[in-house]
Amino acid sequence: MTYSAPDRYIGRFAPSPSGPLHFGSLIAALGSYLQAKANQGLWLVRIEDLDPPREVPGAADDILRTLDAFGLHWDGEVVYQSRCHDRYQAVLDDWAGRGLSYHCHCTRRMIAEAGGFYSGHCRDLRLPAAGAAVRLRLERPIHDFEDRLQGRVAVAGPLAEEDFIIRRRDGLYAYNLAVVLDDAEAGVTEVVRGADLLEPTVRQIALYRLLGAPEPGWLHLPLATRGGHKLSKQNHAPALDRRRPEMPLWQALAFLGQLPPPDLAGAGVAELLAWARQHWRLERVPKGPHIELKHACSSHLERPALS
Repeated sequence: MTYSAPDRYIGRFAPSPSGPLHFGSLIAALGSYLQAKANQGLWLVRIEDLDPPREVPGAADDILRTLDAFGLHWDGEVVYQSRCHDRYQAVLDDWAGRGLSYHCHCTRRMIAEAGGFYSGHCRDLRLPAAGAAVRLRLERPIHDFEDRLQGRVAVAGPLAEEDFIIRRRDGLYAYNLAVVLDDAEAGVTEVVRGADLLEPTVRQIALYRLLGAPEPGWLHLPLATRGGHKLSKQNHAPALDRRRPEMPLWQALAFLGQLPPPDLAGAGVAELLAWARQHWRLERVPKGPHIELKHACSSHLERPALS
């Protein structure tokens, strides 16, 4: 497949349907949306439904309804990764035919006992496909990259250099493979997401170079944390309330350093987003991988009361 660089900015938001959106999700969605709109670009939405055992029935539709309630309207059709398996497999078949991948029978326990990183044990054994994961034969690892917000990001040798999995032993396609193939297919020019995905970026850059696809820019937003842990579905972060979107939207703007003026204290979603699209400044976004929320509504995030 041949990939070409688009002639305009294309951004995206790509949630997994493992539960409803929460405040941490809103930060990533809002930051990627505003960065796209500030660049007169498109903002795409992709549902990353690659892992059925982790998915919550109805979560994908719930996510889309929440984005709509918060005024975050996407361009074009929503892409579902579960409908892209043939495209993923075609790339895997091509790489296998070119000797760029191999089957691996090592278990997580074996890797943990060997120090936590895969040693390349199966690389030249020509093992059968049954019950095996597929690993990329990584010949040109990436050790660092430039992030528009976090600056130069360096990743330690073993994590950057190991032959990583591109299809799991249960037959499911790996996140790193699918996200790169989908972003390249969509022509995404800048990936805006949370800083929890800084380290996997080096693997994704390696895949872009293997594909010969134009590499996007990278912009990793700070994570909202509480008690040192990121807000996440696994940590039971409360779902966003679609009935009252104005307060969390205000708080997310303030978290991203885009504090609306007091005269917008009573504004609705459309007015807040109109202000944010016009006044978005990337240099105001706090640097660093995470920001601790001392309590549910920190003072600097508080929406002013109407006088």
